[in-house]
Amino acid sequence: MSPPPSQAGDAPSGADLSATPDARLRPVAAPWLRTPRGTAVSALVLVAVLGVSVVLAIGTGPAVVPPEQTARLLWAALTGGLVPADEVTTYQIVWQVRTPRVLLAVVVGAGLTAAGVAVQALVRNALADPFVLGISSGASVGAVSVLVLGALASLGVYALSAGAFLGAVGASALVYLAANTRAGLTPLRLVLTGIALAYGFQALMSVLVYLAPDGEATGTVLYWTMGSLGAASWSTLPLVAAVVSCGLLLLWRGSRTLDILATGDETAAGLGIDPRRERRVLFVVTATMTGCIVAVSGAIGFVGLIMPHLVRLVVGAAHARVLVIAPLVGAVFMVWADLLARTMVAPRELPLGVITALVGVPVFVLLMRRRGYLFGGG
Repeated sequence: MSPPPSQAGDAPSGADLSATPDARLRPVAAPWLRTPRGTAVSALVLVAVLGVSVVLAIGTGPAVVPPEQTARLLWAALTGGLVPADEVTTYQIVWQVRTPRVLLAVVVGAGLTAAGVAVQALVRNALADPFVLGISSGASVGAVSVLVLGALASLGVYALSAGAFLGAVGASALVYLAANTRAGLTPLRLVLTGIALAYGFQALMSVLVYLAPDGEATGTVLYWTMGSLGAASWSTLPLVAAVVSCGLLLLWRGSRTLDILATGDETAAGLGIDPRRERRVLFVVTATMTGCIVAVSGAIGFVGLIMPHLVRLVVGAAHARVLVIAPLVGAVFMVWADLLARTMVAPRELPLGVITALVGVPVFVLLMRRRGYLFGGG
């Protein structure tokens, strides 16, 4: 996304860049949190909280590892230090099994939250999330095709992720082609097309599951579509981390453009922004981020919907602040949600989407009751 021209630094008279439903919020915290210094302090605090959360999450499980031992083993892994012989098994649990999963939770939480922020500005809809464009449904069809039909079997352990990513990319392309007309890629048409095609993909997935001869494959499909980080490994983490990091950087650099797009196309055009072009760029960035995330984690709902609202409630609607704080909040939330998913009913594991829904639904209802206009109400 290109930043707006320098001469358009200020909105024309009567154009309020915060006049969106999410922006018209009364502060619920000290005003200094909405200053550059407050944002920096908040980010540092959240980074510290995230670091502590990561260490605690890595050390928690069927075999509990004390925080100080976890930190020591992680330091040994990062610096190439020696591990005592009596701690080799613990080291393998900490570094080979739990660390990739917890770090993937950080990446997935940050990516889904940032994508949710961008999609809500892209379609100017406070109820939008990264999956409103049919991406998760398309990824599910790709994953089901691998599990039920044996597609991409030559890729071995990477077949499921590859199938899900290709399904997500294919769904994104179909939504874009169907929604893009001579009038451009309008928010309403984009949302309606995404929702309609999502239903179509879900129907196709249901047919594939129904025709599956293997009941175990059906159970795997159901579990995958509800989200899980159980397949995390050091081989899958780098790629999704790189894609999400690049996406976060691009979105943050285009934060002023997101502010302007949220006010409407007429205001954007008046400030020198081409809303059609910027919306296309946003679509590609968010679709790529979400597709990569869904390919390794399945569909995890409510994170990209709820977290942006909670952050805006505290730091305001300016995307330069939101896109600094929101990914950190989403990362912390996902680390603890995944910890609950794998420990609540141990040795079994709950689908991650169950935990996010159990948290997200009550929060959503409370937000709506406290401030109805947050969701576009009066």
